[in-house]
Amino acid sequence: MSPGDGNDDDLYGGTGQTRTRLPDGGQGDMYGGAARRPARSSSRSLITVVGVVVLLVAAIAFANRGNSSSDDGDAKKPDTSPTAPTGTKAVTSGFAHDKQGAQSAAANYAVALGSAEMFDKNRRHAIVDSVYAPDVAADRQASLDKVYAQEAFLSSIGLNKDGSAPSGSKFVSRIIPVGTKTMKFGSDSATVDIWYSSLFGLAGTDTKNPVSESWFTNTYELRWVGGDWKVTDFQQKDGPVPVGRDQRASTADDMAKAVEQYGGFTYAR
Repeated sequence: MSPGDGNDDDLYGGTGQTRTRLPDGGQGDMYGGAARRPARSSSRSLITVVGVVVLLVAAIAFANRGNSSSDDGDAKKPDTSPTAPTGTKAVTSGFAHDKQGAQSAAANYAVALGSAEMFDKNRRHAIVDSVYAPDVAADRQASLDKVYAQEAFLSSIGLNKDGSAPSGSKFVSRIIPVGTKTMKFGSDSATVDIWYSSLFGLAGTDTKNPVSESWFTNTYELRWVGGDWKVTDFQQKDGPVPVGRDQRASTADDMAKAVEQYGGFTYAR
């Protein structure tokens, strides 16, 4: 599916548009969630910002979808960019007008809004226009532009003032859907919860904001518009958070390579 009944299929890999919410009074709610609780640590703080950026500021997976290679012969040289999706289109004519279709839309929208591409103005605008309902996209666009233009915010997560990663490092922002649940469903509206983990930070030897993991649940308000599900609003909350295993963290080099070699998914379910 693509925003606008296929007009943006190539750009977002067949998913609809999503809405992101700006952080209240700072970085805490940059991804469209409720105001974040005070950070317990620098890494926790970063994770929170990620969740907010993910949803708000939550698409790399969608924006770069058209550039992925489907030729098995290129398996050793994946045609992907950091946090970009791979594979062929999973949806081509819009999400189904049923509960599963709404869940699929919410999962894809979360991935798009939580991607690193949200930090690029042009890609962000394309994502928001594709994910949100037409009557709310403009307001969301303006809100997100204000957040992403804040040098203090970009600096706090280790990015340059233009939203790019410092030389020698790679910016990672990905959402990994774990499950979805339809909370309400009507003929032209739906409320869907999506539980996911997110990776956010910089893969580099000198970074103070290494890639870290966090868990959130987003609640998306969707409306059936023009033959597809579109986001009208959403909320975010922490968890559920699983108990972490005693695993050794990978080196910055290994993490950077993984980001380049493993493309993200653009379609769930």
